[in-house]
Amino acid sequence: MVSRKTVLGRAAFTMMELIFAIVVISIAVITLPMMAQVTSKGIEENIVQEAIFAASAELMGATAYYWDLNSMQDNNLSNLERVIDIGGASCDADRLRPGHVNQLYHRRCLDSNATVVANTPDNTFPNLNNLTSRTLFENEAAAGSRDAGYKGSYDTNVTVTTTDDVKKITVSIINSDGDTITSLSTYSANIGEIDFYKRRF
Repeated sequence: MVSRKTVLGRAAFTMMELIFAIVVISIAVITLPMMAQVTSKGIEENIVQEAIFAASAELMGATAYYWDLNSMQDNNLSNLERVIDIGGASCDADRLRPGHVNQLYHRRCLDSNATVVANTPDNTFPNLNNLTSRTLFENEAAAGSRDAGYKGSYDTNVTVTTTDDVKKITVSIINSDGDTITSLSTYSANIGEIDFYKRRF
């Protein structure tokens, strides 16, 4: 800004300063909506990543589940998961299958005296039949509010398919439009579990 000493003592901007101010204001008007859009997109992508991580954690937790409700039918004898006698590889009189080690606390087949129930979901033990589809993130913003559309809804679709002694667990992430974001899979085998040998001195 220059100051002109005149009779009235007026001060004024030069033409260069006015043009510079107009350019700065124009850049701000153009870039602010773009910055808001980029920020909103980044937030949405972060939520998608969180949904994928949550599904991955759910899938990893499923590998610690019992293979089937029937795996625990002799839990009155032991708290270990047992091998179900299916898939063509039968158990012998010692409750062993090919590959089993005949040692204490190692894998065994179900007790032949145990009552085997139908393959149905049950909440007594966390088994793979308990896995269900659910909502991971839900857009709870009221329609018309300034937060509406802040994020979408993301659901999991869980499928468990069995082939003989192996179950394939697939968790898919589905957005509010019904599109599949990603699918994660793992396998769980009907091999029972072992316990740590407690050595006493």
